[in-house]
Amino acid sequence: MLKIIENAKGRLNNTAIVSNGKNYSYHELLQASQQFASVLLNGQNDLNESRVAFMVNPGFDYVKVQWAIWQAGGITVPMCLTHPLPSLEYVLDDTGASIVVVSPDYADFIRELTIEKKLRLIVLGSESETTDCLLPEIESSRRAMILYTSGTTNKPKGVVTTHDNLEAQISTLVKAWEWSEKDRTLCVLPLHHVHGIVNVVSCSLWAGATCEFMNGFSAEEIFNLFEKGELNVFMAVPTIYYKLISYWEGLSVDKQQALTHCMSAFRLMVCGSAALPVSVMEKWKVISGHTLLERYGMTEIGMAVSNPYHGERRAGYIGIPLPGVQVKLVNEQYNEVYLGEPGEILVKGNNVFSEYWNKPEATSKEFTDDGWFKTGDVAVVEEGYLRIMGRNSVDIIKSGGYKISALEIEEELRKHEHIDDCAVVGIPNDEWGELIVSAIVVNNKEINLDQLNKWLRERIAAYKTPRKYLLVDELPRNAMGKVTKNDVKKLF
Repeated sequence: MLKIIENAKGRLNNTAIVSNGKNYSYHELLQASQQFASVLLNGQNDLNESRVAFMVNPGFDYVKVQWAIWQAGGITVPMCLTHPLPSLEYVLDDTGASIVVVSPDYADFIRELTIEKKLRLIVLGSESETTDCLLPEIESSRRAMILYTSGTTNKPKGVVTTHDNLEAQISTLVKAWEWSEKDRTLCVLPLHHVHGIVNVVSCSLWAGATCEFMNGFSAEEIFNLFEKGELNVFMAVPTIYYKLISYWEGLSVDKQQALTHCMSAFRLMVCGSAALPVSVMEKWKVISGHTLLERYGMTEIGMAVSNPYHGERRAGYIGIPLPGVQVKLVNEQYNEVYLGEPGEILVKGNNVFSEYWNKPEATSKEFTDDGWFKTGDVAVVEEGYLRIMGRNSVDIIKSGGYKISALEIEEELRKHEHIDDCAVVGIPNDEWGELIVSAIVVNNKEINLDQLNKWLRERIAAYKTPRKYLLVDELPRNAMGKVTKNDVKKLF
C-alpha cells in the first residue's frame, strides 16, 4: 500500500483539506479518491502505469484525482492550468496519455483535442456513477508521476518519479522540517510543479496536517488568512514574498503591527524555486519576525539541500545536504573540487528521478558513469554552507577570461534605491566572449546609468559591472515566477 494512503488511514477524523470554504476530513478524501479510482479503472483490474493527464483546480478535487490515479495504478500527469493548447497537446502526445480529467472550467477548452486524439475525457461532476471495486496492489517501485521541465532551447522533458522517489522526497522533508498533524499550511503555488505538489501538499498530507487552498493570488486574501491565526506553515517563491511586502508597506501602521504579531506565531516560513534576494529576506524578517528557510531543489531531485530548521539560516545560502541525499561539487572533468572552489552540484540518492520519459539518451547524458545526477548549477561551500553561484548555462558568464556569477551582480544591483528588480545575463561578444548586460526594473525613470555604474564599481570588481542596461517594465518569468534568462537575452 502507498505510504501516503496508509498514513491517512490512521487520521480519518483529522481535517485534510480546506477549499472553497469547506473542510474535508482524511476519511472523506480516502472515500472520494477510492471511488474515483473505480471510475478511472472502468472495469479494468489495474491501469498498469497508463498516463492520466489532469487539469484540475487546486483544492479537494485536485488531491482526490491525484490519489485516485495512484490507487488505480496509473501515472499522474498534472498539466499547467494557464498553458496554451499547443503546450498541452505536446504533453498529451509525449506521455501518450489515454485519459484526461478536467475541472468543468476547462472542458470546452480541451474537448476537441481529446476527441481528435481519441482520448477518454472525464469532466469532474459529470462522471457516471460506479460501484467501488477492488483496487490493485501498487508496488512502490512503480512510476508515479511525470512533470515537465520548463524547456529553454529544446522541448520540455518529462521527468519520471517512482513512488519510491516521491516517498524519499516527502519523508525527508517531513523529518527535516518537523511536520506534524498539528500543522496547517496554505497552498498558493501552481500544482504542476514539485514545489507545490511535494513540499506543500504532499508533506502536509503525509504528516496528517491540514492543507488549505485559495483560488488565485491575492496579497490581501493571504494576509486575511494569516490574521485568522489558524495557519502556522507558509511556503512561497521570492516574487510572492515581494508582492506581500509591497502590499504590507501600503497598510496603516496599526494594520502592519497586527499582521506582524500574527505572523510571528508561525512555526515555519520557507522560500524556494528561484534565488531569494537578500534584500527581500531582510525585509520579510522585519515584517514577519521570520528568517525565511531557503532550500534548493529541482524537478529531477525534489529537495536536496536546505538551511536548518534549528540553527543558523544564512541569507544568500541554500544550506547543507538533507539527510539521505549525497551532494558533491565537481569541475568540468567531474573531479571533486577543493574546498572553497566553485563546482557543479552533483546529487545522488533515492530522491533522484528515474528517467526522462521516452528519452534514454537524454537521461544517460544527465548522469555521470557512476550514477550522479548533474544539476547544471554551480555552487561553492563556505563555512559548511552551500551558496549558489548560478547555472552553468545562464548564470555563469564567461567574460574576459573570468567566470562571473550573474546572481552576485544582481544581488548588488537590487540594493540600489531606484532598482526594484533586475536580471543579469551574458550575450555573445567577439572581444569579451560574453558581454555582461542587465535588464532593470526601476522606480525612477530618471536614473542615471553612468552614476549607477560608478555606484556599482564601489561594491564589486570593475570587470563584473554590466556594459549595457535595458530599462523594462517587468522581467520575463515562467509560471513559477522564475526569471527566464534566455528570454532576457532576447531583449538585447
